[in-house]
Amino acid sequence: MTEPSFEAGQRFSEMITTSGDPGYPGIWSHLGWKVAGVQPGRATLTWDAHTDHAFSAGDDWIIHGGMVTALLDTAVGQATWSLLNNDEVFLTADLRTEFYRPARPGLLRASGWVVHKTRRITFAAGEAYDADDKLLASVRVTNMTIKLSQEAP
Repeated sequence: MTEPSFEAGQRFSEMITTSGDPGYPGIWSHLGWKVAGVQPGRATLTWDAHTDHAFSAGDDWIIHGGMVTALLDTAVGQATWSLLNNDEVFLTADLRTEFYRPARPGLLRASGWVVHKTRRITFAAGEAYDADDKLLASVRVTNMTIKLSQEAP
């Protein structure tokens, strides 16, 4: 089976210049996520997770599952964003995360990709790995595209 090929939207070029920039406001700079790679319909993020993002588990630390989910949601969100035009945004309509093993402090990598896209709905998936390439979690997401011109103030 061949992987789907997608055409970049107008928002693709802005992603390369702003996402993960330490001076860029919002959750990116707050958590320290970085874009490791992006192409139309695909995105990979890295994150150096610390004990500030974790809870104590005996002699060890486990990164909070909500933080791992947020990283995955952002990776698939970036994959979706790469296909949108300037007059479009999206909302996550549904998100399901499955955890396979605990995430520990250290470098994490999340990759997201678009599985199928229509005019209004984008189905995407993603996976998170630790520095040893162990699969930590996966996500399935449904994103709903919204035309900015159709939104009420």
